[in-house]
Formats: sequence, C-alpha cells, structure tokens
Amino acid sequence: MPTPHWLKILNAEVVACTRCPRLVAYREKIAKEKRRAYRDWDYWGKPVPGFGDPDARVLILGLAPGAHGSNRTGRPFTGDASGNFMYPVLYETGFANQPTAADRNDGLVLTDLYITAAARCAPPGNKPSPQELANCAPFLDREFDGLKNGKVVVALGKIGFDAYLNYLKRRKVMTTKTPYVFRHAARYQMPNGKFLLASYHPSNQNTNTGKLTREMFVEIFQEAARIAGE
Repeated sequence: MPTPHWLKILNAEVVACTRCPRLVAYREKIAKEKRRAYRDWDYWGKPVPGFGDPDARVLILGLAPGAHGSNRTGRPFTGDASGNFMYPVLYETGFANQPTAADRNDGLVLTDLYITAAARCAPPGNKPSPQELANCAPFLDREFDGLKNGKVVVALGKIGFDAYLNYLKRRKVMTTKTPYVFRHAARYQMPNGKFLLASYHPSNQNTNTGKLTREMFVEIFQEAARIAGE
C-alpha cells in the first residue's frame, strides 16, 4: 500500500530526530557493539518509524523499540521476542499476511492495522524518561491526527496506555485521565468516539511468566477486529 505524503514526511523527520541525547548515545552504542548473535547485521541504530496500513481502523501503541529488535531491524516489533509472540497472533486474527517478522524486506504486510510507539528510540532498560516521552509526543500527535480511519487503539502496556490518554488531553478531547485505569482487557469508549483497549505488553517478562498468554492476546485482537467492523 502506498505511503501517503504526510506520513512519508513524518517518518523522515522521525528517523532524523536527535532530540534526546541519552537515547541517541544508547541506540548508537548498541548498534556499534551489537549482540554476538547479530554481529553480521548492519544495525538500524536510529529512531524507528511506525509501520502498517495508513487506512487502518486498528492502531497498536507500544512502548519503544527493543535494543536488539527494532533498533537492529528498523521496524516495530521485528526481530525480537515480543514480535515473535505478537505477529503469529496478528496473523491468526487476520491483521498480518504472515506469522513471522525478521527484517524490513521479509514481505510482511499488515491489513487494517498500524503499529506505532510512545518512544521511537530504544531506551536503556526499556524505560524512556518522562522528558523523552514528551520529546516524542509531537510525532505521535501528528501520526494519530493523520490516521483518520483509526477506530480502535490497542495500548500495549501502561506507558502506551498513558501515551494515548496524554494525546487526547493535548488535543483537548478530555481534561482528566482519572476515569481510565490500566488493566489487561480494559475497554473504554473515549470522548472522541474511539475505543481504547488495554493489554499487557508482550515482553519476555510477561509472556515467559504466564502473565500474558497467547489466548489472552488473541482475545484482545479478536475484540479489536469486532469493534472495528461495527
């Protein structure tokens, strides 16, 4: 699917961003040192733009690129354990044309689904600072504003959940986040008419411990597909 002009411009600005010195230093350090298993890879080592169908009704909002996943491959949830857990579920629920995601040229196509993140650079310890999230927020604002068909936002983890609520506050859609509590499988219809679904993040920490099971994750995307089709 062709990328609309506004999104090409946005993605180019995302990739060129150097607003957060700590994240610039970390992502470039990881890209230079690499992990032994990927020593032959030419790491992406830059901010990671969103990926998917620009006409999507379902939008995934994650946390940030993984140091040796998206920071290596340049595409969200590609090349790490979180993606290995997520993409088979997206394939099963009809959003992806294949269950695997290895690199940017692997033929993966998303239908009616777009993936983005609260932070575009890999952060140390997977924990972007509040200021780093604020630095990234203008990109997220423009992205959500441009994805006009979006009907359902699936927030993966509390940081993604809060990032969407903060977007709505910045756009003056609402004034307080108090009524919206993060818990897995929470569902809220927002003042703008869109739906917010919450899920635990498909991180190793959650999937290896059974906090997030494949069945639980499938149910989230089955629900997203159902709402989008209403």
